[in-house]
Amino acid sequence: MNTTVRSATKDDFEFAFETKRVALGPHVVARWGWDEHLQRQIHQDRWSARPWFIVQDQGGVSIGTLSVQEHTDHLQFGEFYLLPQFQRQGIGSSLLRSVLDRADSLSLPVRLEYLKWNPVGSLYRRHAFNVVAENEIHFFLERKPHVR
Repeated sequence: MNTTVRSATKDDFEFAFETKRVALGPHVVARWGWDEHLQRQIHQDRWSARPWFIVQDQGGVSIGTLSVQEHTDHLQFGEFYLLPQFQRQGIGSSLLRSVLDRADSLSLPVRLEYLKWNPVGSLYRRHAFNVVAENEIHFFLERKPHVR
């Protein structure tokens, strides 16, 4: 499936929150349960602190979110959520590859983190990410730039 990515607007806040709820929520619930107030506050803090993008299908329907921050020494990849009906179709791999291509063109590593019990780790391992640190809750990964 071909997708496009556009910058999020303030009107996308609720879509982004609901996408997080259905994509990440089960993994949050498995450990802590879902505290609506806390999750909304975390989402608001992250919404305000980073650039967000909306993933759309060919018809312009929103199907997911992501955030990519370009720093001087790396790209930070996060807030990557696809609605369940669009998972496991190669969309995540395609989006991730485009970020990796950008990082390679800039000769920068890509960093990310994910919940240890979230199966998304297999996606990152397939794309040459390595665990560089961990805590009780998260794996922190990095993928070195590839020279062409």
